[in-house]
Amino acid sequence: MNEFEAIKNYYRPIQPTVSAENEEIVYREVRPNVDIENYVYCFWQLKTQNKLNQPFIYRVVSDGCIDIFFNHNQPSENFVMGFCRKYTEFPIGKSFDYIGIRFLPSALPHLLGINAKILSNRSQELKHILPELSNWMASEIKPSESFKKITQRLNKKLTDLTINYNFQLDHRFFNALNLIFQKNGFLDTEKELNTGLSSRQLRRIFNFYIGTTAKTFSNVVRFQHILNAKPSKQSLKENKLYFDVGFFDQAHFIKSFKTFYGVTPSEAFY
Repeated sequence: MNEFEAIKNYYRPIQPTVSAENEEIVYREVRPNVDIENYVYCFWQLKTQNKLNQPFIYRVVSDGCIDIFFNHNQPSENFVMGFCRKYTEFPIGKSFDYIGIRFLPSALPHLLGINAKILSNRSQELKHILPELSNWMASEIKPSESFKKITQRLNKKLTDLTINYNFQLDHRFFNALNLIFQKNGFLDTEKELNTGLSSRQLRRIFNFYIGTTAKTFSNVVRFQHILNAKPSKQSLKENKLYFDVGFFDQAHFIKSFKTFYGVTPSEAFY
């Protein structure tokens, strides 16, 4: 198993879908081809079926990933969004159709040499970060093409980027990352990430490849572990899953959850 395959096997970054009650908005994810599944978690689409009566505000929860996305109707409008230490809300109007690529943690910086720290906690135009990829999207992706056809194009483009790529890997970093995943984010990153990196090296390398510190990333992994458990409001009360990942009381858990999700657990789960 290589280092990137281990990330894919351990980590499933969830973005809660749009409420099932909202039939006017569709959110869907498709998995990438096997050639790039160690680097890309999914391709996604968020679109309106019909024009809405009110402008829509889309909430993105913290997932530890970097996304590249574009306006399907105007592919030259393309963006990149890095690691976010809290939830983010986007006002995206009454009619929209966005398509995106969700890269697994550390994949994009490894593939394209981008410093993840400069992407963190904001969305910015892709042309300022990866001009060649931005230009390719503007010229090769057509508004008339289906989501399926576009994902085929994206699969091929990313496969071309990764094939025969000679990755320069720091195995100490991947060992630290795997420890975080194995512990579901519940660990003392100052004491338990004993992988041969000093505290200073650990901070520098996590900032470059993830976009934040090991501690902050661990907190997001812990949050995502809760989402992956698919709890209900009732099961959280009865099983108190949050104790298993280090929350010392309910108030502590609720505060942390709201930072990453934007609402309380009782509002998020049914």
